[in-house]
Amino acid sequence: MFSAFGQFAVSAVVIIFAGTYLSRFADEIAEKTGFGRLLIGSILLAGATSLPELTVDISAVRAGMADLAMGDLMGSSLFNLLILAILDLSSNSRGKMLSRQAAGHALSGNVSAVLTAMVVLCLLAQPVSAHGEFLNISYGLWAVLLLYLFGVRLIYFDQQVSSEKVAAQSLIEEPPQHGPLWTSIAGFLTAALVIVFAGPFLSDSAGKIAELSGLGKTFVGTTLVAFSTSLPELVASLAALRMGAHDLAIGNVFGSNAFNMILFVPLDAVHAGPILSAVSPGHAVSGVAAIIATLIVVLGQLYQVERRRWLIEPDATLVMVIIFGALGVIYKLG
Repeated sequence: MFSAFGQFAVSAVVIIFAGTYLSRFADEIAEKTGFGRLLIGSILLAGATSLPELTVDISAVRAGMADLAMGDLMGSSLFNLLILAILDLSSNSRGKMLSRQAAGHALSGNVSAVLTAMVVLCLLAQPVSAHGEFLNISYGLWAVLLLYLFGVRLIYFDQQVSSEKVAAQSLIEEPPQHGPLWTSIAGFLTAALVIVFAGPFLSDSAGKIAELSGLGKTFVGTTLVAFSTSLPELVASLAALRMGAHDLAIGNVFGSNAFNMILFVPLDAVHAGPILSAVSPGHAVSGVAAIIATLIVVLGQLYQVERRRWLIEPDATLVMVIIFGALGVIYKLG
């Protein structure tokens, strides 16, 4: 048990350092390419911070622990939203946390909610969605992948329109440069590789701790393993928030949740048979909770009015209540 905790702590420290630099280089790439923080956060940063889920869950599926992998991806989406709620509570931004581009964030959030709803529907209707396969991937998960590509296209064009509106201001205010673009890309790839290397060690130690605790695989995957694989998102979002890159932080959370859903595609490819037929329907609880929490965050972004009572903020507090309530239900079901 002590060695598992030691491995967990060392891996967490490595990911914290790598995640900090990952956000810094992602911000530089967004600045130098002109793509915008929301687009870079939703795709590039989200994909890099979601890589530990891919490596960990492929290993879990190959070891015959499909429920653990399913719980990790669904639970990671919950923890990402919990991260966003905690960051919102910890920063008295008076609306800035939600950014001026609330419509863009709402679009990104809705894309992640639709993808999660699609996976939940495939899970509940698995006799139909997992009935046939193409290239060893269920038809339902092919639909999830196509929806993701369509959502990325929408976000890209939305950011193109937004960048055109601020083009005049960009000409007046020359953005600060941090060297050539290739140095930022090289730094980003290096930090991402460090996270990919340290992620499996972190989740492996979490699995050992969970095994000694005797909890069910669905609950363990949704909590301890999901927290481990969500640590890069936490560190990257916190680093982005400290830099004032709120778009990058929010885009990372919504983008990671969307990316988590398409990770079911490679998991289904390596699984012997449809993975949706091999997991518990109880995972739909965490999926529905993630959808509700996402929609609450989107409503809070569009409303953009913060009325705090001490440390209480309605939308962030409600998100936390829903997430912890869902974890309680999953524990009881397990």
